[in-house]
Amino acid sequence: MTVTEINDEKLRQLIFEKERVIVKFTDPACPVCKQLSPSFRKLSTEPRYTNITFARMSASENPVSSQEVKQTGTPFFASYLKGTIQECGIVDTEEGIRAMLTRLLQPASQET
Repeated sequence: MTVTEINDEKLRQLIFEKERVIVKFTDPACPVCKQLSPSFRKLSTEPRYTNITFARMSASENPVSSQEVKQTGTPFFASYLKGTIQECGIVDTEEGIRAMLTRLLQPASQET
């Protein structure tokens, strides 16, 4: 799998088409965003994450999504399960991204 470039409109479509989605919100002035790009791309190709759709979007060019997840800075990540946001926040290490992906792969709770 690869990382898909998306915008506000495409995000809405993607989170309802795909069961599990992780989005990286970036900013051109964010050095950590640039540092994490190779790791994010690498993670998107790992077999254990084949059930997750990886996406990236510009935080400044997509204010609706950035506001929805209450983005507070970059690199900011948001995970979605079946169209619903599961987790979001600033993540600045590959280990942090892996932890978020692991939680996203856990079975959905059976609560109603």
